[in-house]
Amino acid sequence: MKPVAAAAIAATSLMMAFPASLDAKASRHSIRVNPVSDGIFEVIPGAGNGILFWCGAADYAQRVLRVPWSAKLHISRGLGPSETTGRRSAVQFTLDANLAAAAPTGGYGSVNSLQAGDTMSVQRAFDYCFVPFGRP
Repeated sequence: MKPVAAAAIAATSLMMAFPASLDAKASRHSIRVNPVSDGIFEVIPGAGNGILFWCGAADYAQRVLRVPWSAKLHISRGLGPSETTGRRSAVQFTLDANLAAAAPTGGYGSVNSLQAGDTMSVQRAFDYCFVPFGRP
């Protein structure tokens, strides 16, 4: 067997062994983003504060879903355990206002509140990708 063919077979075998990893999209700062259902995706950063959730959602929305910068990101489920990976911290987002949770009582708190119903434009959320870590 030729080396190129052997490498292709090995790569295919690895992809079949880890099918969940094919659905995951890594955004800036290695933030995982996985689809949950039609119109809902989950953002799972390795560590960090609220800006990484917004950054990951915006990067995915712009780079993968190709939505306009003016599109609105909505938190459909606030900070909690990941449904797609089992990690402790994940936030679920949608671009569809009909799938979004109601706005939190008291209004939008801060970038770190990560409550269901919080919303932000893709452009504004993407700006958080360039904030030094630890400073929202």
